[in-house]
Amino acid sequence: MQQIFQAADILLPDFTKCDAEKWSVIACDQYTGDPAYWERTERNVGDAPSTLRMTLPEIYLEEPDVRERISAIHESMRQYLDAGIFKTYPDAMVYVERIQGNGILRTGVVGKVDLEAYNYEQGSKSPVRATEATVLERIPPRMKVRAKAPLETPHIMILIDDPDDSAIGTCTAAKDAMTVLYDTPLMNGGGSIVGRLMDKTAQAAFLEKLDAVMTASGELQLAMGDGNHSLATAKACYEALKKAHPDVDYSNHPARYALVELMNLHSEALQFEAIHRIITATDPGRMMMALARVLGLSEEPADQSMIVVQGNTKRRMYIHKPTSNLTVGSLQNALDAYLSANPGKIDYIHGTETVERLAAMPDAIGFLLPDMDKADLFPSVQKDGALPRKTFSMGHAEDKRYYMEVRGIQ
Repeated sequence: MQQIFQAADILLPDFTKCDAEKWSVIACDQYTGDPAYWERTERNVGDAPSTLRMTLPEIYLEEPDVRERISAIHESMRQYLDAGIFKTYPDAMVYVERIQGNGILRTGVVGKVDLEAYNYEQGSKSPVRATEATVLERIPPRMKVRAKAPLETPHIMILIDDPDDSAIGTCTAAKDAMTVLYDTPLMNGGGSIVGRLMDKTAQAAFLEKLDAVMTASGELQLAMGDGNHSLATAKACYEALKKAHPDVDYSNHPARYALVELMNLHSEALQFEAIHRIITATDPGRMMMALARVLGLSEEPADQSMIVVQGNTKRRMYIHKPTSNLTVGSLQNALDAYLSANPGKIDYIHGTETVERLAAMPDAIGFLLPDMDKADLFPSVQKDGALPRKTFSMGHAEDKRYYMEVRGIQ
């Protein structure tokens, strides 16, 4: 049977001739409201070879010069290939140890995932699935970057459900025998990272344990952590390629795969934080009456609960008619239905203090949600499908994946 996660032909610069810290920049979907961050990154990188030249920070997606930016990305990739800055590591996997900005160790394995096993559509039963709803409108702009790109570099992180850390743990145990490929601080408070080349013995030990973990997971074997829209873009480009050339066999084409980092859902470094809801420009009393009816809200204890913030009062309310495996799912379903027929603007807020401040306004109401238990992720996606958008936050911006490894996709 075709393995879903495999070794890949991985490209990395020769870091004896190239500054690894300048090479590696944060995921393009971060700091989208902070131009100063990207201006600082631009200054840090200067003229050095960098993944900054191979990616499009999403803060610039709506800029009038986006076409020129995309052309420059493709040109940079070709220049790097022509200049021979890359070393090729065939059939490789990289064991990664990242010290996050908060000092916590995070481990992972970089390889490629088979896009034939992934489907981002709602209701998908594929082995690799989105954990949150995919916004289809976000895919075409990203396809313009990938479709003509000779290379990819990933910020995609995919999760395995491995409470005993039996799979990636084999790499940790064998790391001293591995060759170090890079060891560098990460710019702008990203901590530091070490990448080690896994030999065939280490790969075999890891894949044997990974196969057991994925089999035990049942129908859903790998769940998206970060970068779902990037993986969806890779899938869309691959499907478009097959559709445009129906007589060509793409079963061994590089576009069938995407480079990703696999990490354990149960890693101590992976923290799920609740994202709360605030509704403004609405009638709070009328909304609460509707929610009480639909969700069976009362102060009688039940499995699902949330804190309702209105004015200066906070009340814990329990959901007796849940429509989802998670509190956030039940609430979001009810809010979506109400707001489709009534006035109100929904915002998604990370901090409780902000919700409490905004909910003090007369036309506003806030909902404080519990942190999601990581152990609920796989069962919830299996039961309900992709979770509502903004169900949880997976760590802070500076701890997101930094670009490092590269792979040819043409």
